Amino acid sequence: MARGVEPLIMGRVIGEVVDIFTPCVQLTVTYNSSKQVSNGHELIPPIVASKPRVEVGGEDMRSAYTLVMVDPDAPSPSDPYLREHLHWIVTDIPGTTDASFGKETVLYEAPKPVVGIHRYVFILFKQTRGRQTVRAPASRNHFNTRRFAAENALSLPVAAVYFNAQRETAPRRR
Repeated sequence: MARGVEPLIMGRVIGEVVDIFTPCVQLTVTYNSSKQVSNGHELIPPIVASKPRVEVGGEDMRSAYTLVMVDPDAPSPSDPYLREHLHWIVTDIPGTTDASFGKETVLYEAPKPVVGIHRYVFILFKQTRGRQTVRAPASRNHFNTRRFAAENALSLPVAAVYFNAQRETAPRRR
């Protein structure tokens, strides 16, 4: 088993969101220019309120990628009946650049966990036909990453990373 997928297996990203894959592209997700997403680390909701900078490695500028961000724990980890909730889709990201060069197909929706600790997963797919039309889903709820990839002729994932977040507790009043 490759070391790159171990945290994704332990965090149940592989299994619940995507099938086993071999990471082969560098994916770096950074919030507020200083908080880099690391598998399983916690970020607080104010840090993730604005869309992150997403840097994609890849083979060259001719390769194109699709980035998907989902919450497989919506609305709560103990009862994720809205699984998966879609937070963001960016398509046509050229290799060796960042997501700002791609097409934002579904606008970024900031994570707002209400109950429990949620996983927020970024999955990167290589587009098999270079620049191609990737259809946005009708709804953010009940999104299915595997089905989306199949319907849009995307490859297996080439990279993934996730973070955890939970609702911030309100300051206590006296």
